[in-house]
Amino acid sequence: MDDKLKQYIGLFGGLLSAILLFLGTLNVEFEWFNMESIGAFEGVLIAAVPFVLLVYGVYKNTYVLSEKAKKQERALKQRGLK
Repeated sequence: MDDKLKQYIGLFGGLLSAILLFLGTLNVEFEWFNMESIGAFEGVLIAAVPFVLLVYGVYKNTYVLSEKAKKQERALKQRGLK
């Protein structure tokens, strides 16, 4: 995964942690919003982002999804390029 993307995910997790600490100083507490849930959410994001990028790559590299792509596929087969 791209280092810049990892930094953004880390910054997002840090922002959630800062919000948790700020709300804690105001005596506002959420049982579901704690350091463990923030860490778990970061883990989900770190796992989901490469999956989404992979699905997008497969989608973009498949020639049979649109009419234009189907025409291109037929033209490549006629020219013996595929």
